[in-house]
Amino acid sequence: MNELINETSPYLLQHAANPVHWKAWNANSLATAKNEDKLIIISVGYSACHWCHVMEHDSFEDVEAAAVMNEHFISIKVDREERPDVDAVYMKAVQLMGGNGGWPLNIVALPDGRPVWGGTYFPKKDWIDYLEQLAAMYKNEPDKLLEYAGRLHNGIQSVSAVQMKESPAASQDLLPPLIKKWKRNFDHDFGGMARSPKFMMPNNYQFMLRYATEKNDTKLLDFVNLTLTKMAYGGLFDTVGGGFSRYSVDMKWHVPHFEKMLYDNAQLVSLYSEAYKVSANPLYKEIVQKTTKFVISELGNGRGGFYSALDADSLDASGKLEEGAFYVWTIADLQRIIGTDFELFSEVFNINDFGYWEKGHYVLIQNRPTAEIAAKNNLSETELHARKIEWEHSLFSEREKRNKPRLDDKCLTSWNAMMGKGFVDAYKAFGDQSYLDMAVANADFIIGECLSTEGNLFHSYKAGRSTINGYLEDYAHLIDLVIALYQVSFEEKWLQTAKSLTDHCFQEFYDQSGFFTFTSKRDQPLIAQHFETEDNVIPASNSVMAGNLLTLGVLYSETHYEETAKKMINSIVTDVDYPPAFSNWLLQFMRLSDANRELAICGPDAVQMAAVLHQQYLPHVLIAGTTSDSNLPFLSNRFEAGKNLFYICRNKTCQLPVETMEEAVEQLKINAVF
Repeated sequence: MNELINETSPYLLQHAANPVHWKAWNANSLATAKNEDKLIIISVGYSACHWCHVMEHDSFEDVEAAAVMNEHFISIKVDREERPDVDAVYMKAVQLMGGNGGWPLNIVALPDGRPVWGGTYFPKKDWIDYLEQLAAMYKNEPDKLLEYAGRLHNGIQSVSAVQMKESPAASQDLLPPLIKKWKRNFDHDFGGMARSPKFMMPNNYQFMLRYATEKNDTKLLDFVNLTLTKMAYGGLFDTVGGGFSRYSVDMKWHVPHFEKMLYDNAQLVSLYSEAYKVSANPLYKEIVQKTTKFVISELGNGRGGFYSALDADSLDASGKLEEGAFYVWTIADLQRIIGTDFELFSEVFNINDFGYWEKGHYVLIQNRPTAEIAAKNNLSETELHARKIEWEHSLFSEREKRNKPRLDDKCLTSWNAMMGKGFVDAYKAFGDQSYLDMAVANADFIIGECLSTEGNLFHSYKAGRSTINGYLEDYAHLIDLVIALYQVSFEEKWLQTAKSLTDHCFQEFYDQSGFFTFTSKRDQPLIAQHFETEDNVIPASNSVMAGNLLTLGVLYSETHYEETAKKMINSIVTDVDYPPAFSNWLLQFMRLSDANRELAICGPDAVQMAAVLHQQYLPHVLIAGTTSDSNLPFLSNRFEAGKNLFYICRNKTCQLPVETMEEAVEQLKINAVF
């Protein structure tokens, strides 16, 4: 066993028995490289990464490759989910070298950590050849590597820097041209962007949903519904067991890269819950129900926390690791399980050329509404839906006999908080108390296990150990979760937690640039500071933080919060050229428009009345409230015993209160542009 045996990360532990003398990323490992004057191999991956496993088997389990690595290098394995900061910095290096980003990410660096070479997956022969050349160059011509490292390091620092642009408040008029540009890349057959592979990018569609409803852009709203429907039809979505895979390799959301990540499913629960409020589409409700059931049963730790991922690979019937083996079906399998309904089943789930994958296997996917298929077969939609449920139950029971994909059983604070927020959003849309109970249990778990008595968060929890000082993403998403819990419960303890964490962020992460660094000031510095400002499959932690500051600024009358957020938002949106990479910034930017309102509900029935409002799609309304006297600045002196009062405000200027829900809703609709 190498040093990784002492780690908690499942990905690092997978490599603990490799003949490579792997070390973890820490001060001692980096010091060893300097002391021995050896180049460093920095190999980054994650437990559910298929090609990471392939390279491990080809090279890292191979004695010949390991001998080269052990003789000439200090080899450091990094779990990108534990150390997203390390991953981000060295990913920039590979991209500056002209390579494509991806995982596994393999870097060779000088003993001081400055990179000199890198890429993603390498076959064993190429890997050995490159390493031997680099080792020889460092021994015989070190100046060449030092000179290149210096130039590359300057480039990394340059692209990593952020600059606050002091400019007048941006006009909302910048949005229509961005939307027009974005629409050019739409796939109008299957939704999403017209390219493959296809990632879900939930925040893209949360922004589009708000923009389409607020601007009455029916074509954009239709596109959002097309995308959500096609994603839900299967392949990418596991209709048998629930939950979404990370992306599809094709244009029609059919064949997924079968790994299932907590962060994807968390955000998609939020997205489908919000979309349900707009469309009342029962398919969206089904997706939320199935996904939350999957998350609880397969990723839940039984204490309110959630594990990180399920692997893409699992053992097939012959005991060989194969991608997707757990999920795919042969015709013989399906005929045996479904029986006399096989022909109808095949029509619903496309056991034909449309649903065929490879090697005699099918991935279940729909491409027509069940109502259409029911009518063609002289069935009621209710009857066909009942049969579909029976088929899925039968397939689920059969599938449970198979070898399950490997589980990454670490609990990450940020991803957990996203899932907790997903449960809050599901509660708001559907009113199911069990969703709220899960969200509360999740927040209690995070605060109980990952928040220290000194007020700082830990990033990862596993087997009773909280490790790794928290990143901005951990704080931003936990603040977002507890604000959401306050807004459905009006329990101010959640806001107090949010404010405490926010003040900690200003102390430990706020930078003179006007943005927040990804890593805390107490962390050992990397070769360049990392500022997360581009929204990706997960929104940028700075954009999430900006949204938190807008909300807390109103509720606490904290001008500093609001002004900081506005400067961040305006600085980013004025330079947006590629809107998919800044969709959460654009969503926060819309919160600065004249359409936005604040609503204070004060009275004995405030929580119940808020629950009714939450079931409507009101993204332009910030809701707060109380059932008693409150010292919260936004609610101060607004409670009158025995009365339910609704205060509709705009930019903290409030109208006279009204006493009925109907009057409040009417004012909100009239005053906004919905």
